Amino acid sequence: MIRAYRFLLRPTVRQAQALSEMLRDHCSLYNGALQERRDAYRHPSKTSVQYGMQSAQLKEIRAFDPERQGRWSFSSQQATLRRLDKAFAAFFRRAKSGDTPGYPRFRGVNWFDTVDFPKDGDGCRWDSTPHDPVTRVRLQGVGHVKVNQHRAVKGRVKTVSVKREGRKWFVVLTAEQDQPQPLPATGSVVGIDLGIANFLADSNGVFVPNPRHGRRAATKLQAAQQALSRFPRRKAKDRTANHQRAVEKVARLHGKIRRQRLDHAHKIALDLVRAHDVIAHEDLQIRNMSKVPASKPDPGRSGVFLPNGAAAKAGLNKSISDAGWGVFLTILHAKAESAGREVIAVDPRNTSRTCPHCGHTAKENRPTQERFCCLLCGHTAHADTVGAVNVLRAGLVRRHADPA
Repeated sequence: MIRAYRFLLRPTVRQAQALSEMLRDHCSLYNGALQERRDAYRHPSKTSVQYGMQSAQLKEIRAFDPERQGRWSFSSQQATLRRLDKAFAAFFRRAKSGDTPGYPRFRGVNWFDTVDFPKDGDGCRWDSTPHDPVTRVRLQGVGHVKVNQHRAVKGRVKTVSVKREGRKWFVVLTAEQDQPQPLPATGSVVGIDLGIANFLADSNGVFVPNPRHGRRAATKLQAAQQALSRFPRRKAKDRTANHQRAVEKVARLHGKIRRQRLDHAHKIALDLVRAHDVIAHEDLQIRNMSKVPASKPDPGRSGVFLPNGAAAKAGLNKSISDAGWGVFLTILHAKAESAGREVIAVDPRNTSRTCPHCGHTAKENRPTQERFCCLLCGHTAHADTVGAVNVLRAGLVRRHADPA
């Protein structure tokens, strides 16, 4: 199995400058390759430029501009061209399926934050000085950079990536490991129901409160964004010192919210994986749930639109994003795989409207957001607990139905 590790880099002033130049030059390569593809398509011959053609030009590009392109790893530049190729492949896939295509766009220097090295030892070397008590990673054109390695890396390092977040630099490793030993069996199964009022409710009647990290930081974030809005929009190189500090403050607050959300998701997922052998959850289509409602034109008046509940939906979408269901489910699946646990996704339809006692399904069974009262048998319970129980039952049915 493949596992990722993320460590903080401690570059010197010169190394930090070299890292910034590396991002700048890879960004320039990305934008130049994108421009070539655009020009080729606009040509009357409608020529198609592929990754292989652009990769073959790298040798000439490096020889023509040795100061900006020739000093960096050839493999990392190929990885940047592959990133553009994947962007175009995703664009054509979305266009063919009828989704919003999203044509690949040019990247600004501040929006290009990662450089990938596809193979350890080719342009980079993890733990390049094994006899030094301080862990270092060697990057071509940068040198041996100190790494704040807070845990051991198990397995063989496959790829290395350098990432910038604000003023901090990180190295991300992927390591190939043997399948870990599963955790001891507990004999417990559980169903979970994700929500807004409570982050999670399980089939045993346990509730995990929603921390609402974004809402708690909304006042500070609003003040920082208002301060930033007073500055005219400028390119990064033309910003004043006060403008740059305002940009960094907004980014710092968003980064803190993101880390808090990740920390909460990791802790809850770890508790579930340690306590249960089988975990069933709703297969939520989060992107569809957070869509903006369609406008409603007034048939009697041209250019006038009827109320469509967009304001209320905007608040719900914000709460869904703040809860971070998608991040939590991704982490839950990853931890379950490492621990030898089973995670089952089930259809969420009518899970909180079906009585777990008699099976009666009706919208009226849930008169309020929290209360469930079956109209047929009179069973009452918390609606989220009822949903979690039905999710567990559907998950166990699916588990026994699927072949081993």
